[in-house]
Amino acid sequence: MTTARWIGTAIVGSLCLWPFSAASGDRHGRRVKPPLVIAHRGASGYLPEHTLEAYALGIELGADFIELDLVATKDGRLIARHEPDIIHTTNVRDLPQFAGRKRRAMIDGVEQTGVFASDFTLAEIKTLRAVQAMPERDQRFNGLYEIPTLEEVIDFLKRKSHQKGRTIGIYVETKHPTYHESIGLPLEDRLLAALGKAGWNHRDAPVFVESFETASLKYLRSRSTVRLVRLIDADDVGLDGSLSLVKPFDRPYDWTASGRAGSFRDLVTPDGLAEVRTYADGIGPWKRYIVSTRGTDANHDGKPDDLNGDGLVDEADRNLLQPSNLIEEAHRLGLLVHPFAFRSERARLAAEYEANPVREYLQFYQLRVDGVFSDFINTAVAARVMLESLRDGGFAKCLVNGGQRRDPGGACEGGDR
Repeated sequence: MTTARWIGTAIVGSLCLWPFSAASGDRHGRRVKPPLVIAHRGASGYLPEHTLEAYALGIELGADFIELDLVATKDGRLIARHEPDIIHTTNVRDLPQFAGRKRRAMIDGVEQTGVFASDFTLAEIKTLRAVQAMPERDQRFNGLYEIPTLEEVIDFLKRKSHQKGRTIGIYVETKHPTYHESIGLPLEDRLLAALGKAGWNHRDAPVFVESFETASLKYLRSRSTVRLVRLIDADDVGLDGSLSLVKPFDRPYDWTASGRAGSFRDLVTPDGLAEVRTYADGIGPWKRYIVSTRGTDANHDGKPDDLNGDGLVDEADRNLLQPSNLIEEAHRLGLLVHPFAFRSERARLAAEYEANPVREYLQFYQLRVDGVFSDFINTAVAARVMLESLRDGGFAKCLVNGGQRRDPGGACEGGDR
């Protein structure tokens, strides 16, 4: 049994899930599609990200789409890595033959020191192995798995779709496209060529392409009918819940390069969404654009307080604010909404969720997102199963409001009914 299948079986076996139909009802009784579960860099909560093993685990846990970020090698091959700098996601720093590859590079207006994929041939990349980038997550699988190419991922998803008897799609990000173009390794035509070879360069293909940069998406729209998603970022969240947009991370870098004014915040205005609709099919906003959180500063020192007394100040010390109307406004224009990124660690969950990530998913599902990017696919899928009972105001509503119920048909014990 493969690592992914073994872990997937263990996780799924630990959950008590109920049948999930193809669609759920909204509060008016209308049938709506269930939200997609998108494996964010694969099942990256459990295994090193952007490996076939992490993608396989995501599939075992029920993901509908596998998300991968694309960067280019020296010889123009597209590989799955979160950033051009691979020093934190591979074992390259441990390999003496590459000790001289560390250097400085200017990426999106910021000087970085690292080891960059564009200095490696694909053959050299294949000698590296992936590592878990987040130190608080399981490090036991470091150094075991190869770095896949885009073509390998596509072939893998086709095989898995056949084996599972269901379509598993690919959700691809063009990573730092302006930077890649500046070093003579543009991403878009290479991506379209790979999709075309796979028979996936068309509207009905199991494909989404996402980007933080407008120019990349507009270029793709001029040459393809695949579904495109506009990513919308921010730097941080202020004490009062307002989103922080600090230069140079306040805007798409292609706007900076072209001299366009504005910031990511402009994209979530009615005019911004209307513009997005001219070249994309959906938006992928940071989830705080939909539900933000505020900190508490009881001693008025300008810093958030450690409310739960664990010695740390993190998301668990923040409280939820009322949802924005972004989903409604996007839907009014026919745009899909796929927020990112959902994670299960206590430190990444607002206080009202009480360290239960299912509560967060259910809140966003109730707000009618069309999909979520998740590091922990099993939890996203379990919450989606619970969503079915919302048709009778049942288990999921009880759970979100702080109650408990041992099964979908039982009484709500505690909580705001």
